[in-house]
Amino acid sequence: MSTPIAATTTLAGTDGLHIAAETRGPDGRSGTPIVATTGWANTRSVWTSMVDDLCTDHTVTTWDLRGHGASAAAPPGDYTRAHALGDLTAVLDLAGRPAVLMGHSLGGFLSLAHAVDHPEDVAGLVLVATGPGFRKVEAREQWNESVRAAADGMDLPPGAEEISMHHDAHVIDHLAEVRVPVLVLLGERDKRFAASAALFERDLDVRESVVVADMGHMVHVKAPGRCAGAVRRFMAGLADG
Repeated sequence: MSTPIAATTTLAGTDGLHIAAETRGPDGRSGTPIVATTGWANTRSVWTSMVDDLCTDHTVTTWDLRGHGASAAAPPGDYTRAHALGDLTAVLDLAGRPAVLMGHSLGGFLSLAHAVDHPEDVAGLVLVATGPGFRKVEAREQWNESVRAAADGMDLPPGAEEISMHHDAHVIDHLAEVRVPVLVLLGERDKRFAASAALFERDLDVRESVVVADMGHMVHVKAPGRCAGAVRRFMAGLADG
């Protein structure tokens, strides 16, 4: 087994904004790369324990959303879904295609959105405590109001809450068009996203759903070994065809 190496870089994301990313993996890349996208108000450090495990035999690229962590802040109005997906595209330019997109919460939603719009880029999806968005306008507004309320108590750049808001049903309406293999990871106490996991089971090619006992929304942080083991099984299944 090769000794893991790490490389940190700054990418030009949407509109040339500086996006911080780190790639860790065996010396000499091989196999399908993994691109890990965080949830809102998190930094890429939330993946550290999982990546410590996975990077011995898989290449994993983590990155900070605009306005988060070591990535640059954008002006208010430049935190739309389109901006975030453009940044993800820049990360894929670095990591390589097709990749397995692994995302937590908002990061899983962005991974799904990219799979809907650019299926050729995606070899598989790892959806960690993720939802597909909302069809009903009322549900979207309730979500958006909860994001605004949460942002008031956070040290985030002005306007950064927009990146976590929903204004359409594009992803959920096209969910069944996503044909790649999927792994679902969820904490047992994360009731908010349990219904989404059931929807994924119905509409996606879910190879395994792992519900980790006694865990909540940050299951990848609190149970990194269990989550990394499930990802390793999933990756092995992709390699076996």
